[in-house]
Amino acid sequence: MAMSTVSRVRRQLPVSPWLFAAPGLLITGAFILYPFVSTLVNAFTDRRTLVPGRFVGLANFRELLNDEMFWIGLRNSTLYVVGVVPALVVLPLLLALLVQKNIPGITFFRSAFYTPVVASIVVVGLIWVWLLDERGLVNSLLETVGVGRVGFLSDQWLLLLSAMTVMVWKGLGYYMIIYLAALANVPRELHEAAAVDGAGAVRRFLTVTVPAVRSTMVLVGALSSVAAFKVFSEVYLMAGPSGGPAGEDTTLVMLVQRTGTGLTGRVGYASAISVVVFVVTVALMLLVLRADRRDES
Repeated sequence: MAMSTVSRVRRQLPVSPWLFAAPGLLITGAFILYPFVSTLVNAFTDRRTLVPGRFVGLANFRELLNDEMFWIGLRNSTLYVVGVVPALVVLPLLLALLVQKNIPGITFFRSAFYTPVVASIVVVGLIWVWLLDERGLVNSLLETVGVGRVGFLSDQWLLLLSAMTVMVWKGLGYYMIIYLAALANVPRELHEAAAVDGAGAVRRFLTVTVPAVRSTMVLVGALSSVAAFKVFSEVYLMAGPSGGPAGEDTTLVMLVQRTGTGLTGRVGYASAISVVVFVVTVALMLLVLRADRRDES
């Protein structure tokens, strides 16, 4: 009886792990792998929303080279990375240092700094639109002090800068939590030894804290680079579906949404843009990781 039970369990073991993993595998296959493969295939076709399409080779990618809106989107997405990533690498670290110490009331500030992270991006976008509108709170204050109204949402570059500000503001709390976990692993003895040697707060930050959390800074840089290059919601909510004045604030992901949706959407061309976005984001992560390995060596 015992031997039969053991043999039955052995026969069931190879199947049981797959049964537990099946729901996750099905979800991954249906919502990640299949769309990814489908996008790769569609990038080489002229498929539209209601038309299957035919194979056109590299025609979509050649068209990208002559598409002015593609270059505008690539420029804005690149500027977004340049403007957002340094801020999201440095500012959350400084914020984490401020809230790291256990003093009365610090929990309130930690929660307050993290609140924008859990807030809906739609709500956050609408709040900032109301603040920066021509008749919003910020312009009213500027007019009160005699500066005059500023076109935060009507000027091409100010609109892009405003969207960057929203993304940094919303992401501060998220990356602050990552840095808090890293700072908790920094030995206190290193700071005490540096203080004994006469190092001030700034010097201890540069010689002790930064080297100790450098790997975390690389992680934050990689995550924020990908998020910044794939930005959509912030710019879409503040600039509108048109992408700002004359579409000058359009990003690549906005261009994908605009090109590939609707009854006459060019799914094949939008898929080609998506492939470019994927390649660039992978390249960004590889560059960040390679720079980190070079510094370690």
